[in-house]
Amino acid sequence: MSKLEVDAIEPQSGTTLTLGASGDTIALASGATAAFGKILQVVQATHATQVVNNTITYADSGLTASITPISTSNKILVLVNQPFLVTHVGGTIAGGAIRLMRDTTVILGGDERFELFVGTTASNASMYGRNNLNYLDSPSTTSAVTYKTQLARYQSGDEMVTSPSSMEATIILMEVSG
Repeated sequence: MSKLEVDAIEPQSGTTLTLGASGDTIALASGATAAFGKILQVVQATHATQVVNNTITYADSGLTASITPISTSNKILVLVNQPFLVTHVGGTIAGGAIRLMRDTTVILGGDERFELFVGTTASNASMYGRNNLNYLDSPSTTSAVTYKTQLARYQSGDEMVTSPSSMEATIILMEVSG
């Protein structure tokens, strides 16, 4: 085994530096750290207050968290676990949607809405569930960024509720070095 000791390795301009080949393993010595792919900070928030929306217009669910990235090249891994309840009046399908926002920008969901087959035409039939949203975001800023969820009902007569019966929703933000 050979050993190469240098202060810096820099690829030629306009090229990519490649370490190892397919099937190789690159190992770090004990006590050494990598400057990429490292979790730099973690923020967690919870929300357990019921929020009701019976319109097709999105409304805030109450679940929100903010993080201030250290570098514009870093990414934010967003992990959401959002409990919900859909109640419908008549029909056999009820549904709604939950979307993830970065400040005022939709970054995940919103166009697709989930439908739940209730299997009855009785009014006020209900269905509980949990929606998991996972997204790796590139906010490209060092200013504070706020992530939140919003909810909307699917069709007339439906009612979309987050954190029903005080079920706790969670959001975790992890800054990953770029």
